[in-house]
Amino acid sequence: MMGPVRGYKKRKKQDKKHDENGSSASGSPQNKEGPLDWWHDFSKRINGLQQSPSKSLDSFQAVFKISRNTFEYICSLVKEDMKTKSAHFIFTSGKPMSLYDQVAVALRRLGSGDSLVTIGDSFGLNHSTVSQVTWRFVESMEERGLHHLQWPTESEMVAIKSKFEQVRGLPNCCGVIDATHITMCLPASEPSSNVWLDHEKNHSMVLQAIVDADMRFRDIVTGWPGKMKDWLVFESSNFCKLCDKGDRLNGKTLLVSEGCEIREYIIGDLGYPLLPYLLVPYEGKELAEPKANFNRQHFATRMLGQRALMRLKEMWKIIQGSMWRPDKHRLPRIILVCCLLHNIVIDMEDEVQDELSLAHNHDSGYHQLICGASDAKGASLREKLSLYLTRILPP
Repeated sequence: MMGPVRGYKKRKKQDKKHDENGSSASGSPQNKEGPLDWWHDFSKRINGLQQSPSKSLDSFQAVFKISRNTFEYICSLVKEDMKTKSAHFIFTSGKPMSLYDQVAVALRRLGSGDSLVTIGDSFGLNHSTVSQVTWRFVESMEERGLHHLQWPTESEMVAIKSKFEQVRGLPNCCGVIDATHITMCLPASEPSSNVWLDHEKNHSMVLQAIVDADMRFRDIVTGWPGKMKDWLVFESSNFCKLCDKGDRLNGKTLLVSEGCEIREYIIGDLGYPLLPYLLVPYEGKELAEPKANFNRQHFATRMLGQRALMRLKEMWKIIQGSMWRPDKHRLPRIILVCCLLHNIVIDMEDEVQDELSLAHNHDSGYHQLICGASDAKGASLREKLSLYLTRILPP
């Protein structure tokens, strides 16, 4: 399937009227009032256990950081999987968990980063149940929600390039690439611990992401150890291979001046090579004005990638901290689902995300490693762009 369908949420809203939610909070099917009744009952169980001020203790958005519409849409995605696999999920009181209960617990686990025990104590569940419910949700989402993370269609790309140009004037730009470290807590005695030890002496896993002008993830790579340099992660990616073969970033060129065409490209920082389709800043401090101006425009546009990763880690705190003693096969799948949820919030036009306070750095404590590799065609394209941005191209 190609990218998200904007009208999907309205259609799903009608479907939810017929959704029993895996038995409602009162034990019987509900219509429109089901979600409200469920939240009224559910919020009583967690009341007094949150860190939010009292005025927002009963706020759905304060607990889950998403709107109710987004929550119900996510429920609609995983409904069939969660209902068929959840026969034995119960609260410590003996009450069966409804669909809403399960999704709420999984989202709280992913969003808060709290331990299994803390989540279990908050919601009246055994920590093993929290683990099983969360994993069922992850398994379902990575299949049912995958259409929310796709490379743009041709028509979508036209809109994306237009938005990028509106940011700081970069024409024909298709995306921003960046990478971040997902830190892990591994005991030194673990045989593979050195494999995951990065250049800052943390155990970590890399997440590489290409984002569009709305900070939506369009391509991700994860699973590599954190010590792997950004350019090596990129060069090993399928995206890079497709670009090298001419099967990606191969859309229409843009004529910006007589005899001067700009091809499609993405931008990244100095951790990446300068390629025909990947433009990085000029190095050095005493730069001529066209180059200095290019770097300023480049940096301002590149901030979209940084903000996307900051928002990802701020909303889905399970990947922000270093509380993990993870199964390295499961962690990439959890990272993927957090990226899917990030995109769903954007696709649902959820305004709650705008209220998040973002950190200044998505990769705090990590220093930039410079690649330095340069391709002649990439250098030529960057030169054309720098002259175009200062409007001194020959007529």
